[in-house]
Amino acid sequence: MGNERGDGSTARTVAVVVPTYREAENLPELAERVRAALTNWSGCYEVIVVDDDSRDGTDKVVEGLAADGHPVRLITRRGERGLSSAVIRGFQESRADLLVCMDADLSHPPEALPELLAELNQPGTDMAVGSRYVPGASTDQDWGLFRRLNSTVATFLARPFTSIRDPMSGFFALPRQVFERAESLNPIGYKIALELLVKCRCRGVREIPIHFADRKRGQSKLSLKEQLKYVCHLGRLAAFKLRKGMARLLGRGS
Repeated sequence: MGNERGDGSTARTVAVVVPTYREAENLPELAERVRAALTNWSGCYEVIVVDDDSRDGTDKVVEGLAADGHPVRLITRRGERGLSSAVIRGFQESRADLLVCMDADLSHPPEALPELLAELNQPGTDMAVGSRYVPGASTDQDWGLFRRLNSTVATFLARPFTSIRDPMSGFFALPRQVFERAESLNPIGYKIALELLVKCRCRGVREIPIHFADRKRGQSKLSLKEQLKYVCHLGRLAAFKLRKGMARLLGRGS
């Protein structure tokens, strides 16, 4: 629910969900930059850190940030791991009107949050995506050939499911009512935006250009195992689309 403002309009609440695994050292800078970016946001916001039992001091860092006045809270998952399922958990635990996903490694610019959220005010917009591949976007020069090639191939493989330029983005926002119409969420790996694009039946998707920075601290979670999970994820989405298509066909024929 939104909060009523003095002018009679409704200020929508925002939840910024940040999935983490051993990202404690990045959280103070992330929290400060999110707060600066949303200083003029008309509604209230919160940062939800969903941590996969890192045991790296994430709990103490979040406790300290909350004590310093940051609207941040921690969900620690034990016995479960995975970026996509962590994001789903954060979305489910929040009651905010607008839901945002962003990485903890500072590759996604918090400064783009106001523009990302503003896109959701456009009629018919189901999702806003921070894109690396639209005019005006850029990536760090340290982004090596292997990562560029990996991203290009992954984007090409996603083409049967969406026509947006950066379906691999981990920086996106959507209204709660769009998230709640999701069917059979079954994410695997780290490409949660693609899962939601398909399962929430997102039609109006807007991409805004961002500068994608290379991480300054910690280690990347991208691995061959994660790439194989992505292929499995595509198979699941294809099966879902096939089942939905068959159901529609049989429904018309009956």
